[in-house]
Amino acid sequence: MLLFLCIRIFRYETMKHNLCRTLLLFAGVFLFATIDAHFKTTPQSPVHITETDELVYKSYPNGDRIPDFSFCGYRQSEYPIPWVDAKVYVPVVDGDATGLIQQALNYVASLPMEPDGFRGAVQLAPGNYELKGKLLMRADGVVLRGSGCHKNGGTVLRALGPMKDELIRVLGYNNAKTEDTIHIAGQYVPVNATVIPLKQTATLKVGDKIRIVRPSTAGWLSVLGTDRLGNEQEYNFSKWTPGRHDMVWERTVVAVTSESITIDVPLTMSLDPKYGGGYILPLSWTGRINNVGIENLCCDSEYDHTNLKDENHRWQAITFNHVKDGWVRRVEAHHFAGSAVMVLEGAMQVTVEDCKFLYPVSEIANHRRYAFHTLGQLTLFQRCYSEEGYRDFTVGVAVPGPNAFVQCHSERPYSFSGSTGGFSNGILMDKITVSGGIIQLGYRDMADQGAGWVAANSMCWQGRASQTHCVTPPTAHNWAYGMWTQPFGNGHYELSHTFVKPESFFYAQLAARMGKSSMEEKKIFVYTTDETTKPTPEYAHWMSVQSLKPDMRMDVWIDSMIVKYPLEITQNNAPLLNEVNWRPEKEKHVVMAEPLQVKNGWIVRGNHILINGTYFRKNIPGTTGWQGKGSLSQFVPGRTGTGYTEEPDSVAQVLLLSGAHVLHHRTGLWYERRRNDHERNMHADAEVWAPFNEMPYSRSGQGEAQDRLSKYDLNKFNPWYWNRLKRFVDVADRDGLVLLHDHYNQHNIIEEGAHWCDYPWRSANNINQLGFAEKTVFSGDKRVYMAEQFYDITRPVIREYHSKFIRQSVNVFHDNNGVVHSIGLEYTGPLNFMNFWLEEVNACDNHQLVALTATKDVQDSVLKDKKHTSMVDVIDIRQWHYRADGTLYEPQGGVSLALRQHARLIDPGTVSCASVYRAVREYRCKYPDKAVVYNGSTIRVPRNAMNWAIFMAGGSFAKIPPIDELPVYEKASSFSPIDRQTDMDTQWVMGAVGKGYLGYCVKNEINLDLMGDRETYKVFWIDPDKGTVIKEDGSVRGGGKVILKAPAESSICFLQL
Repeated sequence: MLLFLCIRIFRYETMKHNLCRTLLLFAGVFLFATIDAHFKTTPQSPVHITETDELVYKSYPNGDRIPDFSFCGYRQSEYPIPWVDAKVYVPVVDGDATGLIQQALNYVASLPMEPDGFRGAVQLAPGNYELKGKLLMRADGVVLRGSGCHKNGGTVLRALGPMKDELIRVLGYNNAKTEDTIHIAGQYVPVNATVIPLKQTATLKVGDKIRIVRPSTAGWLSVLGTDRLGNEQEYNFSKWTPGRHDMVWERTVVAVTSESITIDVPLTMSLDPKYGGGYILPLSWTGRINNVGIENLCCDSEYDHTNLKDENHRWQAITFNHVKDGWVRRVEAHHFAGSAVMVLEGAMQVTVEDCKFLYPVSEIANHRRYAFHTLGQLTLFQRCYSEEGYRDFTVGVAVPGPNAFVQCHSERPYSFSGSTGGFSNGILMDKITVSGGIIQLGYRDMADQGAGWVAANSMCWQGRASQTHCVTPPTAHNWAYGMWTQPFGNGHYELSHTFVKPESFFYAQLAARMGKSSMEEKKIFVYTTDETTKPTPEYAHWMSVQSLKPDMRMDVWIDSMIVKYPLEITQNNAPLLNEVNWRPEKEKHVVMAEPLQVKNGWIVRGNHILINGTYFRKNIPGTTGWQGKGSLSQFVPGRTGTGYTEEPDSVAQVLLLSGAHVLHHRTGLWYERRRNDHERNMHADAEVWAPFNEMPYSRSGQGEAQDRLSKYDLNKFNPWYWNRLKRFVDVADRDGLVLLHDHYNQHNIIEEGAHWCDYPWRSANNINQLGFAEKTVFSGDKRVYMAEQFYDITRPVIREYHSKFIRQSVNVFHDNNGVVHSIGLEYTGPLNFMNFWLEEVNACDNHQLVALTATKDVQDSVLKDKKHTSMVDVIDIRQWHYRADGTLYEPQGGVSLALRQHARLIDPGTVSCASVYRAVREYRCKYPDKAVVYNGSTIRVPRNAMNWAIFMAGGSFAKIPPIDELPVYEKASSFSPIDRQTDMDTQWVMGAVGKGYLGYCVKNEINLDLMGDRETYKVFWIDPDKGTVIKEDGSVRGGGKVILKAPAESSICFLQL
């Protein structure tokens, strides 16, 4: 028996270290036969471990079984990560190296693809490279390689600057296209199935890429109970709704019959016809890149050493998206706020190995310190280590599997590893240690905006954790074998508190599939010590000696593997960049748009009137909304694109494509989305919900605000927030756009108490001692009345901080002109604060255009005051209007009521085209040197008539469509409304003698008096909704009155010289 047990030990050990097999043999250690009982399963177990350590699966009655996870990783783990020859060598340089390394990456990307699928590697030298920007890898077959991953003696990429994005972004092109739906036959397809029955297969062939979709139907959500999450909230943002948790697997067809297809990788959920079954979408994706790697370097983020919760620095070291077959190996990430590696939803078959996440700097809160995180498919994280993370080894919400974590170690985490929510499936946690934390495959209820059942058909194998949450969710399974843990939940637990064989479930499955062992099995750390309660004296003595040294941890094991299996790093005669026959493309000369100005009462760039209407059925990009969702200040860690962190130039591009010119920005009501429930309590923890709406101020790292992050410092502005606005305006000045910049969001200080709860100015939320009473009095435990205190500039401290903020809001754009400043769209505050705001803005050099947004009494007082009216460029009619019956609706300023509260006291009535026209025209006539915009009450009327009434009265930023075929808005910049030719019931006319005319024809004809005009004009009729020319109607000559027949009622008539 001794010989048999020693052979077992010999089989599973992989290197000589403090527990080497030689010492075990010669120390005379006896392992008792009774231990074998711990290794026993039965043939009825979901997976049965035989006497020869083979795995035999037992299917459930419906055909489900434990899935095969072994397809995860680079090239489905069937091939080792290759060594790629360097094609260019980049030495360490003084100063910012971003451009130099990027040029080297671009050079290798320009090389032809070699037969092995690679173009070559960029080789970096040992030493420190400073990077003020990020590196972008967008081509197949390119590898970025350093000369060592340790900070001392290796290659260090030091990320500088206050950006919150990643240091290295590996990003293909999201041009995936799907074809017509192919329906799956109406029968149950079990977990781990590879054969998919179809109603017809004629269009599919071997090698086709497909998406398999399992819809999240109402019936399925009802069975899960997740359609009822958060039903007791005042505002429910937690419950699952049909379509939001669809599972979409990417697979390749490997066989086709007349009734079915076979796919390359098994499904990790069933397709049940009771819950919508599933369907297939043939897929083509030419922009996804392949064979991309990053290896053998250290990424280090600069941060504020006086604030260990600083977040004004880099968040992710590396992200992957729209990539297939990639890797990150032997990379350390130091001081990042977010992740070492984040694999996003467009990536698959990515391996991350021998990597560490160390010394993170951030708030201790959700969406930070996600050390190794995946939203992709078939990703493999192995031999990775993290310290003081939050969620170290995690899968995102509603992620289809499989995804595997093998031999990973989380030391002193603040939260859990596992799945964050949404029925993510096919997760393998294999030999995972979470020291002081949780492995989460359970049920999280409303957390993270409705995480619900977080995992399905997922496995924990031979792990260590303080707690393991493993449940059996409706319609699925979860399993846990050989776990040293406190078990929670009703999942299938077996062989708990025991070391099981095989050591790695992943590599046992891979060996079974491939028919041979992987060389990676040699890198498995084997547990060789004994749990026996009857140790021999010799064994006790031997273990006492071993206890003089610390236990083996994964960070040390990773280092030993790097030493044992070194990468041969040489310059390999790779040339320097200046020695290769390649030159980067020259930067194109940028032509800036004409300056923004008020001319002839219009807001223009050059001679073009700026509008805020769109092409037919196009949308203006979102601005910061009431619930903290927006375009410029919205931040989702590691995620970019619509609905996530939107790049300012992308927002500008969407605005251009919409046809509009104006992006309206205001700060959100609160930083994170838990406050959407409108409760007024301090939150129970820092489990904040994304997307985040960044505030203008930075956090201090001190104390706890109401959201349980640290308090704000109103003396420190958030550089990320202001940089985003600045970057947009830089693009706006190039492309002819405008930022309408609200300085304040009055919603924070009046009406709903939740709006004040997390506001940076609240005393509970900052370190600056503004003197607002705490705890705040909420009327009826609901309403807040803070306006009088907030606007009270007789208090020096309040005046000081308002002054700082207003000047920051202007001076950040000191070299721009594409900004219109407004105090805020809801401003109903007092006259003295409005005058103060105008004076502060005016004190800033090059302060761009200034809009006067207020109640009518405040507006009129400012405009009558010679000093302050000179500070106003634009009159914004927003808080008042003429009713359709001619009476005036004018709430008073400075009475601590919000717009909606005023409207509940005084009937606003309804407006008409005539009443709106009257308001704009009245102020254009009174103040001809100023522009007028109308953002007050409107109603929907046919043919866009109300918005055309605003424009025809002389209003800028009107919501009327672009007119690409004719220079209407260029010509109209010299026009003025013609009152004597305007009859609100029949036609509205503007023009200029000798230059042209524009009319909105209410009926079926328009009457124009051209008595004083001798020019001849071409006549065009334009659709008022679409902005398209519907008829060219010859020409007319001036000198008399003309009647022009309209092709349809409510058409635009344009007379062009």
